[in-house]
Amino acid sequence: MLKGKVHKYGADVNTDVIIPARYLNVYDAAELAKHCMEDLDEDFLKRVQPGDIIMATTNFGCGSSREHAPMAIKAVGISCVIAKSFARIFFRNSIDIGLPLLECEEAVDKTENGDTLEVDLSRGEIKNLTKGMTFTARPYPDFMTEIISAGGLIEYTKKRLTSRRV
Repeated sequence: MLKGKVHKYGADVNTDVIIPARYLNVYDAAELAKHCMEDLDEDFLKRVQPGDIIMATTNFGCGSSREHAPMAIKAVGISCVIAKSFARIFFRNSIDIGLPLLECEEAVDKTENGDTLEVDLSRGEIKNLTKGMTFTARPYPDFMTEIISAGGLIEYTKKRLTSRRV
């Protein structure tokens, strides 16, 4: 179960504003986190708390296909991202590093910046605790849940290889 406050944004949040190109030579997740969203929301790092949730309208993660963007989001402590839609490569990069994403138009339309959400990824359930509303996103297939639970594709693969050796 995930729980956090919402940081809400609009459409077409580009990977270039999630983590600016000037930091693409950095591969340390903690260092990337120090610059997450700085070109879009200069106060983001002052407000964000571990477990918080990013919410956006459509096409979140569009632009360059850099894995730095989901790495920075995860490293800053965001527990999941909820949007009406995601750029396809951003979606795949996020799952690969263990950052959960949910698509739920109704939740986005009826949630405001600062609302507190509780999210059950296995059921696709999003509860807006501030407003007393519940929304349903399509839950992940089992294999994707396992990848996210393992912390990403690399850890998932290591775990599977280890379990086969026994």
